[in-house]
Formats: sequence, structure tokens, C-alpha cells
Amino acid sequence: MSNRMNRRQMLRNSTLAGVGIWTSGRIGLGADKSPNEKLNIAGIGVGGRGAGDVMGCASESFIALCDVDEKRAGKTFEKFPKAKRFKDFRKMLAEIDKQIDAVVIGTPDHTHAPPGVMAMKMGKHCYCEKPLTHNVYEARVMAETAINNKLVTQMGTQIHAGTNYRRAVELVQSGAIGTVGEVHVWLGANFKGPAVPTSMTQPDAPTDKPPVPDTLDWDLWVGPAAYRPYNPAYAPFAWRYWWNFANGQLGDFFCHYCDLAFWALKLRHPRTVESQGPVHPESVSRWTISRHEYPSRGDLPPVKLTWYNGGGYPELVKQKNIHQWGSAVLFIGSEGMLIADYGRHKLLPESKYAGFKGPDPFIPDSIGHHKEWIEACKTGGPTTCNFDYSGALTEAALLSNVALRTGRKLVWDAKTLKAANCPEADKFIRRQYREGWTL
Repeated sequence: MSNRMNRRQMLRNSTLAGVGIWTSGRIGLGADKSPNEKLNIAGIGVGGRGAGDVMGCASESFIALCDVDEKRAGKTFEKFPKAKRFKDFRKMLAEIDKQIDAVVIGTPDHTHAPPGVMAMKMGKHCYCEKPLTHNVYEARVMAETAINNKLVTQMGTQIHAGTNYRRAVELVQSGAIGTVGEVHVWLGANFKGPAVPTSMTQPDAPTDKPPVPDTLDWDLWVGPAAYRPYNPAYAPFAWRYWWNFANGQLGDFFCHYCDLAFWALKLRHPRTVESQGPVHPESVSRWTISRHEYPSRGDLPPVKLTWYNGGGYPELVKQKNIHQWGSAVLFIGSEGMLIADYGRHKLLPESKYAGFKGPDPFIPDSIGHHKEWIEACKTGGPTTCNFDYSGALTEAALLSNVALRTGRKLVWDAKTLKAANCPEADKFIRRQYREGWTL
């Protein structure tokens, strides 16, 4: 066996042993590249958050950049003047297929899956922003396509790379708070959608039809979604607050905060999901409370996970006077509790854990979220947020909104992607693509 193969296997084995998370052992070796050789990458959606992902991979070689909005992508275009420019990712991938190893996708949610699946079917490694997709079916297809093609993938849950999450996971998995059967996750951020902030009224779709900016290809921006006339209430940012294009605050943050619960407790697919909140046919909910029940996993017991967004807090948080944690994850164990956010964590009650020494770290610190993916593309090593792991996380997030929109407690069959008791959920699990678009 060559030294290069030894390095690949050693990296893979050490990461799997040290991290101990869902990494999908089916992911194969990366591109035939030396660790010192640069990846050739295409960026799809390179303005806004997408610009951050491109810069996160700026150590590599960007062969092409694709964006439907020349103005929003302008600064990124300027930073990579040698990269070919495109508006339509389909034309770009067809033209530069043989020139690239990987793609980085930073488009709005509704256009994550089509370029991701197309690129992966062509054998390209893929980095994609969160949530992985717009709907449950797309998330499953993304995960299965990555596995079937033995590709290296990573979803943009950048907080996962921080040391704080790793130390919190170690505390839970080492039994510091005993057996955990209940988790509460809340987002304290205020709704920033198109509605008046102090109003609880859900906004209707805009009826005015201002001209489309000259720098924007609106038809390509809409992509596979149901067509809506251009309006600044949708683009460039507020698309997040309309069902047609995204999943609201829940879609924005569930994958960040519940990532910690999924990682620490080895969660996968919920058994049941129910949600409450205001429902509107066009605009997303201003607040949501969603309750998930997860089955036992080996020696681990069933788990009840409750998500709150829009300013609500679990009753326990009020009782324990820990509501100063504006957004957080609270693990409730048989021996104590652990609360954590992006940058800190604390064992509760504090009096019980005074002087407590946690386990020696057993999850290696990340070399960096984007760098981890880049390194894995070259070596074949696993990534900690690959599409097998993050696809299941995304499915759980989006099922919360499926339950909300149907008004039913869903009995979920993950194998068939069906709510066994709610056939009307099908239209939310998998959307009908606009004519001319396929997955």
C-alpha cells in the first residue's frame, strides 16, 4: 500500500474513532489529488452567505463562479477575476465538467438541491449551505446521491467546527448528566421577515410588480419553485420568509442549534412530529413550537426534543431562571442538566457541579469547517457534517414545518418518506417542480 493510501486510511480511521458521530462509512476516497494540490472548484450562488463560503475555500482554485444576480455577486467576481462567470449553473456544469473537482453552493434554499444533485451525479464533491434543501424529499436525494457516488460532502453548519460543541458533546456522551431523554432547543431571535415586527399578522404575497433589476435574471432565481413575479419582498434576502422559497426561522436555525442535540445523542429520524404556530399559505410562521419523539438507539433511550422559535421559552427555563440564555440547547438528564449555545456551556445545578472535572477530550478539534471539507476531498477522509448526517438533520427540521402546515401529529416512516397517518403531508414532503426543472 502506498504512503498516500496509508495517510488516507489513517486520517479516516482516526477521525471515525475520535469523533464518534454519524459519518457514513460508505463515503469513498476523494479526488486523485495530493494533499498539497489545489482543488478546482465552481461556486454556485456567490453573493451574500455564498460569498462567505467561497472565501472559506479561497485557498483552492476557483475555475468558475455562477450567480443570477451580477450586482450581489459583484465583489466575489472581482476577487476571482480569472474565474469564468455564469448565470445558469446547468450551462456552467455542462461546460466545465472536466475542469472541476467540486462545487460550493450558497444559493437560497429552494435552489440547493438541483445544482447539488446535478453536480454529484457528475462526480463532484459538494459543499452546500444549510438547511441542506427546501423539502424533505430533496434532502434524502442529496444524501443518497452523495453516498451512491462515494463523494465527500459538507453542509454549512459552521458552528459544528467550534470547540464548544465538542466539549458539550463529550459531557453528554460521557454521562456527566446521566441518561438524557429530554432536550429543549429555543431561538430567542426576533422574527425579521417582511411583516411589521410588532404585528403577529402573517403577510400576504405582494401584489405590486416593480421592474426586475437589470442585473438580476429573475426566472433563473425562481428556478424550480412555483413562479412568483419579482418583488423585493422576496429577493435578495427576504426569500427566507416565504414557503415557496424557504422555511423561515426554523429552517434558518434548527440545523445550527439542533445539530448539538443530534450529535450528542446520536439522533437520526423522529418517530413522531407535531407543531403549533400561525399558518398562512404564502408566508412562514412568525413563531413555532415543534415536538419530536425519537426512538431508542442501541443502549440509548427514546428522546423527546422540543423546538421553540419566535421568542418562546420552555416552562422549565422560566422555573430555573436560566432565561438569560437567549438561544440555547438544554439537555435534561437523570443526574443533572447541561445548557449550551454557540460559544459556552454550563452544567446545572451549578452547586452540584462545582469543581466538576469533565472527561479528557476525545473529539479532535476541527481544523476549520471549510478546511475540513477541502482536506477530505483530497484524502478521502470523512467530514463531520456530511450529507448522510446533515440530510437526516435537515429532514427533521423540515418535518416540523410539514406538521405545522398540515395541522397534524405526524407518524413518520423514514424508510418510505411518508407520514403514515397523514397523506395530505405528501405535497409538503416533495414539491412539484416548475416546468423545465428536474432533480
